[in-house]
Amino acid sequence: MKHLVAYITTGFPEKSFTVDLALALGENGVDSLELGVPFSDPVADGPVIEKANFLALEKGLRFSDVLDVSAEIAPKVDTLWMGYFNPFYQYGMEALLQKAKEMGVSGMIIPDLPHEEAGAYKDVFDVNSVSNITFVAPTDGDTRVKEVVKHSKKFIYLVAYAGITGSGKSEDLQPIVTSIKSHTETPVYVGFGVNEKTAKEKVKGADGVIVGSAFVNVLLEEGLSYQQKIERCCSIASEIKQKIND
Repeated sequence: MKHLVAYITTGFPEKSFTVDLALALGENGVDSLELGVPFSDPVADGPVIEKANFLALEKGLRFSDVLDVSAEIAPKVDTLWMGYFNPFYQYGMEALLQKAKEMGVSGMIIPDLPHEEAGAYKDVFDVNSVSNITFVAPTDGDTRVKEVVKHSKKFIYLVAYAGITGSGKSEDLQPIVTSIKSHTETPVYVGFGVNEKTAKEKVKGADGVIVGSAFVNVLLEEGLSYQQKIERCCSIASEIKQKIND
């Protein structure tokens, strides 16, 4: 069974909504949930997620709110934190990873923490049984892939194209998937530009997909009630889960 990972922006439109949506997604095909930590300069995210980040921060969301939401979600849905390194570093990585372990948060996805720098935190991740998700891009050569995936855990985030999330560009991912799988047994999940239309194609050869902008687009629709947003997101999740496993 191929996996579906869903990204949602924590605290947008509000904290209680995030909890309700996360739990509903967990009942509608989502295997793992990326709780996005809003940040003022989300360099790897496209305009959709960037806008949701901005609106959440504008409403006063703090990192402590992410912890509150995580405490409610993690016992029921496999939960990871997706965010930029600065807020994590400011909290203190050792204390944060201990907190993650206590809550049951299983991993962190930090797009602006390079592989070369991430090694400094390997031991503290390991001792707390939290995975630091590895990124691989199609532009990485085989030697680079071998080095990057050597200590990978939980899953490898394959960036579906060089760019920002939500752009929907397409490319042949089979060579890089083959390269990754020749060096590790860690599952490979494809992210960036994955939605209902592209999921079936992008998952070929991989073990799952990561979907973000498709859900956040719904959250940004002002004409929908909270319940309608949850229902629409769950419908998208169910459709994608079915397509990647057909």
